[in-house]
Amino acid sequence: MAAAVAVAAGALLIGTAAPLPAFAAARPDSVQLRLDALVRDDGMPAALATVKDRDGHTRSYTAGVADLTTKAKVPTDGEVRIGSNTKTFTAVVMLQLVGEGKVDLEAPVDTYLPGLLRGDGIDGRRITVHELLQHTSGLPDYLDAPEFANLATVQDRYFEPRDLLDQALTQKAHFAPGAQFEYSNTNYVVAGLIIQQVTGRPVGEEITQRVINRIGLRHTSFPAAGDLTIPGPHPHGYSTAPAGQGPHDFTDMDSSMAWAAGAMVSTNSDLNQFFAALLAGRLLPPAQLAQMRTTVPADMLGPGVRYGLGLTSTPLSCGGVYWGHGGTTPGYRTRGGVTEDGRAAAIAVTTLPTGAPSQHVEDAVDAALCR
Repeated sequence: MAAAVAVAAGALLIGTAAPLPAFAAARPDSVQLRLDALVRDDGMPAALATVKDRDGHTRSYTAGVADLTTKAKVPTDGEVRIGSNTKTFTAVVMLQLVGEGKVDLEAPVDTYLPGLLRGDGIDGRRITVHELLQHTSGLPDYLDAPEFANLATVQDRYFEPRDLLDQALTQKAHFAPGAQFEYSNTNYVVAGLIIQQVTGRPVGEEITQRVINRIGLRHTSFPAAGDLTIPGPHPHGYSTAPAGQGPHDFTDMDSSMAWAAGAMVSTNSDLNQFFAALLAGRLLPPAQLAQMRTTVPADMLGPGVRYGLGLTSTPLSCGGVYWGHGGTTPGYRTRGGVTEDGRAAAIAVTTLPTGAPSQHVEDAVDAALCR
């Protein structure tokens, strides 16, 4: 009966051409509501998103403030440190070299870096390039070393890649190569060293030439040695500090501590463009893209998540999956990816809280792709 009344009322309204009441405005945008909640309820200083729908329409959103001191406005599609999204760029370069016949995916690390990996249960003669890119090598994470217990103490310090590797090699192998999946930043430090050995050029230059310039990413960069800044308009990134000291600002930092595993800077729109180009076959030959998309279970990254070669697939609540990576680095967290039918979403927060709010960022990506 109520439905019939509603239909009748609607028919009457149309038939008489009555004006719409003032309260019949468009519903608030669901993505904006999610960003507002990340700031209001979860305490994120800022949240930024760029979303492309099935029809190719793109919109960028912001919430919060860019600077906790000045309360400056968040720049639309501002640049952020993208952390481990860098791994996908590194993996693309490595797989391009595979396609060019310069790297054998199933060759041991010692083929390219003889004698480099030696330690307690660690042997570069038994770890393949494939296992590095898929996090199945068993290499311990250098970030678990005491040197990195408080990242604020090394925020401005420059690290050579070998310095990072040395911190990993003080630890014991976690398992035999190929036995299981376990995420370790050390894998991509070694991958970066292989790229440099094979090409004779810095990994940042290879990423710039082979990926960034190739598809025209205008706001994406691999920081040069000694560059502590984010080049374009950006929100400040924060982390929690010891009690009584207030938020710690990680906006300016030496990202050499992450290098080929997580040093890069980008925007949400550039990340959407990158993952869309990758999935469309614009960066890799079909054989190498297929290798990249061949996954293993990676539940430690989230329910149902699977990991390929520097690329993840994440289930969507509305069905299917999205392909991307995500990154967490001091001061910033980025999540997002693209679907097979062309949808894309990237969300960045200038993180302070830990725990549940991290899942809320993932939930916001799901909501943006499923709306």
